[in-house]
Amino acid sequence: MVEALTAPGKRRVVALDVARAIDEEVDAKGGLGGLAIKGAYKIARATNRDFVPNTVERLLPEFAARLEPLVDEHRREAAGVPLEAYFTQRAGAVADALLSLTDEKARQTSAGTVRSAYEKLRPSARKHVEEAAPRIGGLLARHLP
Repeated sequence: MVEALTAPGKRRVVALDVARAIDEEVDAKGGLGGLAIKGAYKIARATNRDFVPNTVERLLPEFAARLEPLVDEHRREAAGVPLEAYFTQRAGAVADALLSLTDEKARQTSAGTVRSAYEKLRPSARKHVEEAAPRIGGLLARHLP
């Protein structure tokens, strides 16, 4: 799976698709929590307009490796179910897989502003990633053979 998403000519396409999905998820957030997310996202993008797609492209192999066990599980146990629906059912596992990586990266970053914003949003992050799980599954289904 990692190779399929990061092959030459494919990696940037996938990263841009993921960045669009992130934009859509952030735009869809409402309420006070949504305002906080939108503010933090705006800060991250203000540093560099290509911050999100470039970060996704750089981290894509690691994100793919974290999700690969769930994709393999889907292929073994639920191949007749669309990946989007399967990721909806397994939203907690999807969130745990992705957040384990972002937590590591947040601890390691030297960018204090980004780390601070992440730490403020982290308590509600699992809920938001779970909500995004169907979109993640659909995105992977579009890009995997």
